Amino acid sequence: MSTLYILEAANLFCGDDDPSNSKHLAIQEFKLPDLQAIYQDHHAGGARVQIELEVGIQKFEPTFKLAGYDPDLLAQFGLGSKNKHIYTGYGELKDRRTGASIELKAIMEGRLGRVAPDAFQRGEVSANEYAINELTSYQLWWNGTEKIFWDFWTNQWRINGIDQNETTNQILRIPRAG
Repeated sequence: MSTLYILEAANLFCGDDDPSNSKHLAIQEFKLPDLQAIYQDHHAGGARVQIELEVGIQKFEPTFKLAGYDPDLLAQFGLGSKNKHIYTGYGELKDRRTGASIELKAIMEGRLGRVAPDAFQRGEVSANEYAINELTSYQLWWNGTEKIFWDFWTNQWRINGIDQNETTNQILRIPRAG
């Protein structure tokens, strides 16, 4: 039966090394990375019509916006830290038909690559918009079930738990992780 899932609440942990590093009081926006294929135009010599060929997937770039200033998070910015960090986002999805709450979880490994502060305006709460760049790992979980798993280092790309790169990795002799 059809239903409607609405994201009603979100939280973000910036660095899994500190379980108390919750951003639930400051988070205003949290955007998962776009899933966007890369296409190349191809016009064959004998063809009348050009076609598109999928040649990969664009880089992932999640963003978030926090009210106020966060000096601890600012220290993770690329120039101050050469290390990647784990960013874990949680969301509460609501099944509008049944009223059930469903956990949405995203685990991302990357570097804090952009900090864009709002202009100060008296009487307004200024915020900072952040981007996680140089992502090398991304996981999306829906109610405890893996929906997307990607790891740059192992060349793994799983959708619903099925490795989409298994044959490629076998042919190229890329070892499996774990």
